[in-house]
Amino acid sequence: MARLFLPPIFLLAGLLAIVSNAGVAEAWWWSGWRWDCLFPSSGRGHGQSRSHVASIVTEDVYRSFFLHKDDAACPARGFYNYTSFLRAAEAFPEFGGDGDAATRKREVAAFLAQISHETTGGWATAPDGPFAWGLCFKEEISPPSNYCDASNTEWPCFPGKSYHGRGPIQLSWNFNYGPAGKALGFDGLRNPEVVAVDPDVAFKTALWFWMTPRAPKPSCHDVMVGRYKPSPADLAANRTAGFGLTTNIINGGIECGPSGNPAPVGDRVGFFRRYCGMLGVDVGPNLDCARQEPYSS
Repeated sequence: MARLFLPPIFLLAGLLAIVSNAGVAEAWWWSGWRWDCLFPSSGRGHGQSRSHVASIVTEDVYRSFFLHKDDAACPARGFYNYTSFLRAAEAFPEFGGDGDAATRKREVAAFLAQISHETTGGWATAPDGPFAWGLCFKEEISPPSNYCDASNTEWPCFPGKSYHGRGPIQLSWNFNYGPAGKALGFDGLRNPEVVAVDPDVAFKTALWFWMTPRAPKPSCHDVMVGRYKPSPADLAANRTAGFGLTTNIINGGIECGPSGNPAPVGDRVGFFRRYCGMLGVDVGPNLDCARQEPYSS
């Protein structure tokens, strides 16, 4: 997914800048979508949320995770609100709902760590540390292209539209916008801009990406809750379960393996360690993907 970064010199000057180091989002549509994900609902049954997330991340905890998301220097200030996060989680009730208490907390921490890396505006010496700066951006600044894969005829690009990174997971490329829109009820090819306009839709696209397996990739959800069963090819590629495998799923082609980029991987792990610590849960095994072959190999 598209990666955003705001160097401190520009932040202090009140200007915006970006360094993108995650060009190719590698998700493809998979036909085996779960029914609860195909027909998301934002309603509440019997006065209670369908999501388990509210009991894991309260509004106060959410604020403590993202101390600077609403700072004046962050372009997404006011966008990534707690209510929209919960509404999106309600559409995916298995998120934060599978496994024991530690597993549920670890999955939520992993998701929030990954979206924090994708949208951060922090830097090494930032106030409160670099890992207190998630959710600073909602849209890629100065994208290098319109992220149109013209060879994909199933999800053809609409003239004049750009499929650059938007939302918490920085959804990118027409072959992601199309199926995300189909699953969530918006026209992702004709109206990709909605992901940077509607915070409920933005969070839902991130959770759609997190919850959806796309062969040969498992879903990040299945990896974090212990459902992932590596194939012989996965075992040969050392794609073992843990937070590092979710990084491989999201952006392995650029960040994972011996020729990958360890800096963004370390950034993702830094957020994950912080959130797990605040939720009182261990981080589990296999945090990075340095020894894993990317799926795009």
